[in-house]
Amino acid sequence: MTTIRYAHSEDVPALAEVGMRAWEQAVTGVADLNALRDNARTAFLQFLSANWVKVIVAEDGGRIAGWAAREKLDEEITDLWVDPALQRRGIGTALLAAIEDEMRRSNVETADLQTHARNAPALAFFRNRGYSVNWLSVAYSPKLDRDVESVGLRRQLIEDQPIGYGPGGF
Repeated sequence: MTTIRYAHSEDVPALAEVGMRAWEQAVTGVADLNALRDNARTAFLQFLSANWVKVIVAEDGGRIAGWAAREKLDEEITDLWVDPALQRRGIGTALLAAIEDEMRRSNVETADLQTHARNAPALAFFRNRGYSVNWLSVAYSPKLDRDVESVGLRRQLIEDQPIGYGPGGF
C-alpha cells in the first residue's frame, strides 16, 4: 500500500538514492551516465538538503518509493521520481495527485513540468494524466556537449469560472 507524506530531513539520503536510480533510467541513451553520475548525485543531495520541506514522499511497504517537489512552490513541478523497481504500481499517480492537490489548495491554476523529449515513458505517463505539450525547445547542454530537446507539459488544475449573471455566465 502506498502512503503519501511530507519529507523529513533524515529522508534526504534515501530520497537522493531513489532520485538517482530514476534519473539513471530516464537519461539512459541520452547522456553518458558515468560522466554525469557524481554531478547528479551531488545535485540531488544539495537540492534535497536545501528543499526537503517542499518534498512529498511516497512510501510503499514502509520504504521510500518516490518523491515529488515544487522547488519554488509555484506552478512548476520540478521533480517527480519513482524508484524504477517500483514503477507501474500507482506510486507516480499517487504522488502526482498529491502535489496537484497541494497546488489547488494554493490556488495554482495550472501545473507545468518539463522533461527531455526522448523520455517516452514520462511523456506517456503525464499525457495519460491530462497533460499536454505546451512547448518544445532545443538547447545546447555544456555538460552533455550536445543539443538536448526538451518538452514542456501543462495541465489545467482549476477550471475558469464563467463571468456574468445567471447559468453559464451570461
